[in-house]
Amino acid sequence: MKGNHVYYSCGVYTHHGIDCGDGTVIHYKKNYGKISRISWASFASGNTVFVRKYGQCDTPDIVVWRAESRLGEDAYHLFDNNCEHFATWCKTGVHASEQVKNAGAVGAGASGSGAAVAGSLGVVSATGAAAGLSGAGIMSGLATVGGVVGGGAIAGIGALGAAPAAITKVAMDQVLKDDESLPDDEREARAVGRTMTTVGAVAGTAGAVGTIAAAGSVAGLSAAGITSGLAAVGATVGGGMAAGVAITVAAPAAAAAAVGFGAYKLWKWISE
Repeated sequence: MKGNHVYYSCGVYTHHGIDCGDGTVIHYKKNYGKISRISWASFASGNTVFVRKYGQCDTPDIVVWRAESRLGEDAYHLFDNNCEHFATWCKTGVHASEQVKNAGAVGAGASGSGAAVAGSLGVVSATGAAAGLSGAGIMSGLATVGGVVGGGAIAGIGALGAAPAAITKVAMDQVLKDDESLPDDEREARAVGRTMTTVGAVAGTAGAVGTIAAAGSVAGLSAAGITSGLAAVGATVGGGMAAGVAITVAAPAAAAAAVGFGAYKLWKWISE
C-alpha cells in the first residue's frame, strides 16, 4: 500500500524501504549504495516482507514525496544514516533507527554492567578489616559494604548488585522507550517491559540470596553458610568465592534484562 514502511529480515538485521504504491519501493540500497527506486520483487528478493505499524505518522503522499526527494542520495552510514533511518524519516520526519538504538543501548548496558561487577570485586577486596579476595577478605569486605546500608555480609551482596542492575535498567528503558509514533499495543508492551525490568532486578537479588543460602554444604545465611554458598556458586564456573560474588552480584542485572524483555515479548504475543 502506498506510503507503507516495509521491511524484511536478513538474519541479524532488517532491511527497510518505502512502498510507493505503484509496484516500486524506494530504499537505501544495501552495501553502502544510493537511495533508489526498484521493483517490489527486486526489493523483496524472495523474502517475506512485513509492514511496520505506526500510531502517528504522515499521509502516504507526504511519505512518498519525502522518499522521492532523496532519490540518488549517496550518504549511507550504518550507524547514522541507514535504510531504517531513511524509512522512519519518510514516515514521521524523525531520523531514527530502532536497530542502532537497541544495539547501542544493549552494548552500553552490557559493558557498564560488566564494569560494575568488576568494580564490586575491587570494593570487596579493598574494604573491610581483611583485605584481598581470600575467604576472610571477601566476608570482611561484604560485611563492611553491608554495614553501610545497615546490614551484614548478605546485605553487602545486595548493595553491590544494585549498580549493575541500575545500569541494565537504564539500558532496557532505552530499548523499550516510549514513542508516540508507535501503535498503542506496542507502547503498552514496552511499558510492561519497563516495569518488569525493575521487578526482575528485585527477583534476581532475592534469587541470588536464596541460592547462596541453599547451595553450600552449610545451609542458611550465617557467616559459614554464606562462605559455603558463595564457594558452591563459584564452583559452577570453576572458581571459588570471588567467582561466586561476581555471579551473585551480576544476577539482578541478568534477571532484570531477561524478565523485562520477556514480559515485553509476552505482552506483544498476547495482544496479537
